Amino acid sequence: MSAQERLTDALYGLGWGTVKKLPEPVAVRLGRSVADLAWKRRGKGVQRLERNYARVVPDASPERLAELSRAGMRSYLRYWMESFRLPAWSAERVRDGFEPRDLHHLTDGLAAGRGVVLALPHLANWDLAGAWVTTALGTPFTTVAERLKPETLYDRFVAYREGLGMEVLPHSGGAAFGTLARRLRDGGLVCLVADRDLSASGVEVTFFGETARMPAGPALLAQQTGALLLPVTLWYDDSPVMQGRVHPPIEVPASGNRAEKASVMTQALADAFATGIAEHPEDWHMLQRLWVADLEPRPSEGEPA
Repeated sequence: MSAQERLTDALYGLGWGTVKKLPEPVAVRLGRSVADLAWKRRGKGVQRLERNYARVVPDASPERLAELSRAGMRSYLRYWMESFRLPAWSAERVRDGFEPRDLHHLTDGLAAGRGVVLALPHLANWDLAGAWVTTALGTPFTTVAERLKPETLYDRFVAYREGLGMEVLPHSGGAAFGTLARRLRDGGLVCLVADRDLSASGVEVTFFGETARMPAGPALLAQQTGALLLPVTLWYDDSPVMQGRVHPPIEVPASGNRAEKASVMTQALADAFATGIAEHPEDWHMLQRLWVADLEPRPSEGEPA
């Protein structure tokens, strides 16, 4: 393990070990202070966030983009402060921390015995939404986690999410799809963050007028198992309660081969994501490259794709 990896692991460990013990108002102020400091430093992540927001709000002035990126960093740090504290939240605090709309799309699908795939973009706090599902609905689910370096950091994330009631599978290794399909055939619930392809073999979609790649997994799982595919978007308002919406099901096309159907369904998923992101761009925590035009490294930008 490199010195940088040891430092990263130690910082996350400090967050989960210390931040969760702080009084909530103190944690909120700390998150905002850290966010403002990071924003003022204008590191590569903040610069990338602004470039991504420029696609979402194409008529925004430089001043407006700066405002958005500041709000975006505050939203991002709110996610982290909440996530560090979630393991210490009571069941009542979790239940009161999220108000989803149109929940019947999910509950009706589960009641009918169909598996359900919930697909989300990196909006607001998807971990809190997951904890709410396991707590308020009493419904366990399976998800997939990106393998992080160092391995100890990945283990921390797995333990954290399992502690919230989730079954966590590694993204790499190839076995995740089969396990997810079995859970869905048994009438279970699968939740996937699905606005950024990690495999370099995703489906090309039009996203805010330009080509991006998104994972085909949610659409393929729905095709193969007969599960419902439901987009979900999340956002923060001025209260401590996160808001959300479960969108109507994305249907499997009647014609076309497997790949063609997946392409149509993933585009519909991207369109639902775009609706939520356009309404609340500051809550979209995309500090990485996403659009195809940005994936080739440029001399002036050194961050990983």
